[in-house]
Amino acid sequence: MMKLFFTKKLLLWNKKYNRREMPWKGEKDPYKIWLSEIILQQTRVEQGWNYYLRFIKTFPTVQQLANAPETKVFKLWEGLGYYSRCKNLIAAAKIIDKDYGGRFPAVYEEILGLPGIGPYTAAAIASFAFNLPYAVVDGNVLRVIARIGGITAPVDTAKGKTLLNKLAFELLDKKQPGLYNQAIMDFGAVVCKPKTPACNECIMHENCSAYQLELVADLPVKEKKIVKKSRWLYYFIITYKNQVYIRKRTAKDIWQNLHEFLLVEKDSPVTKKNWLLLSPVKQLLHPNEAVVTQVSKLYTQQLTHQTLHGQFIEISVNKAPNLGADFTGVTYAELGNYPFPKFMITYLQEKNVNLSQH
Repeated sequence: MMKLFFTKKLLLWNKKYNRREMPWKGEKDPYKIWLSEIILQQTRVEQGWNYYLRFIKTFPTVQQLANAPETKVFKLWEGLGYYSRCKNLIAAAKIIDKDYGGRFPAVYEEILGLPGIGPYTAAAIASFAFNLPYAVVDGNVLRVIARIGGITAPVDTAKGKTLLNKLAFELLDKKQPGLYNQAIMDFGAVVCKPKTPACNECIMHENCSAYQLELVADLPVKEKKIVKKSRWLYYFIITYKNQVYIRKRTAKDIWQNLHEFLLVEKDSPVTKKNWLLLSPVKQLLHPNEAVVTQVSKLYTQQLTHQTLHGQFIEISVNKAPNLGADFTGVTYAELGNYPFPKFMITYLQEKNVNLSQH
């Protein structure tokens, strides 16, 4: 039933009413499309806009990105979060440079085979850059189709995904897939929004099952509840002769490949009097040689599946600490040469530390 009206009305809306502007909109260069799509994973357009422009300016071609020092790329990504995206960006750029001679693959299956690229991103690149008939299916698209089609199958189950992906391909304008895909994403972002959708002004409302049945707030249906955990992070900034000690995070966890101070993580808050008694602080710093000089306020950062709480404890020591080979002593002025998580950037900026590269 949707096929009889949806695609035609959507493209009419796009032509007459869609005024959504973005710097990558209408772009045909697959490299730039790929960059924009990776940046926009887990990131709002408003936040990703300037990052995209900086990446294009710093690395105008995929070869320049592939051959750049990884620390420089991560530094440019700093503050965007979900740093596995940046790691995959670098890995994919190196493959394109080495295996494809610096030319972005123009076959959907080859695009899908690159690190960090799933069906949605592959469909976006294939349709926008090469006009291939692949439907993008992201949160905006799922919401639009579920509401207008009155589909109650949960969008986070295999059955629901199969049904909605099939319908998304059926609705796709096969002659102009790039135009259609951009239109349906924009429609979901500015009209059929998650909250306060503009139903009264919507070109589809006469045909929209959710609107007619007063189910807009109930669709799409999600079966699974996100279970969030809390983590308590205590960062010890150890100062010796004007140097502080940092290391690169290498574990497969949040903030991989970014830098941090000495970390003690706990499942619950730690009282102030016990800070210097925490392992490994107790083993690394003798109480007679360490003085707590400053303690930060409590910082909180909300990620998709976890809440981070943390404090920064500044400690002055009178002899060089033995923190291990993975720690490097740097001055505050040199911190700007290293990429840090937003959590730590906020703290350092409030201390008026200059985080520009030198």
